[in-house]
Amino acid sequence: MIRVVLVDDQPLFRDGLRAVLSQDPNLEVAGEAGDGEEAQRVCASKRPNVVLMDLQMPRMNGVEATRRLAAALPDAKVVVVTTFEDDEWVFDALRAGAVGYLLKDATGARLIEAVTAAARGESFLQPSVASKVLQAWSQLRSGPVSQPNPLTEREGEVLRLLVRGSSNKEIAAALFLAEGTVKNHITALFTKLEVTDRTQAAVRAIERGWV
Repeated sequence: MIRVVLVDDQPLFRDGLRAVLSQDPNLEVAGEAGDGEEAQRVCASKRPNVVLMDLQMPRMNGVEATRRLAAALPDAKVVVVTTFEDDEWVFDALRAGAVGYLLKDATGARLIEAVTAAARGESFLQPSVASKVLQAWSQLRSGPVSQPNPLTEREGEVLRLLVRGSSNKEIAAALFLAEGTVKNHITALFTKLEVTDRTQAAVRAIERGWV
């Protein structure tokens, strides 16, 4: 059973999230919070596997709440749920430790997919907005435009598709590879990028100018 905590200052939206998650028998809403400060207490008590985190909330916003949860409860994976495609807070939340994000107009299927991926230790970048968000991120990064790129040609192809939000299955189809081969390439990418999940890989690749 995947335990989920909902963090949003709009009770009606939390009700909607709860209704969607209830469609999957493997998901359980363990608690709710109306702001980031309350989220700290609820998560410390309920010990969720996944936290669905709004960004714009009173008292403590979702970025600071994510940062504190990542430090205090690293096993609780945060997925940001936001209204804005290009909101700078989304980027700050990724830096703070969020493993992915969704827009609030995402489908129920996407929501369940994001939660289950996060529970497995994977990240989820909503494909419809990944390119816009990552392009904005690249404009915000500082430092050298690029660093020496040790990737093979095939690893570079896999990385570019990963950055766009493609799943392993989609990458395999696009490059005519077996899914197992794609997983091997992604493991190699994680090692070379010194990261542990797909969101971090996308961010690090852009920071280094490799995509």
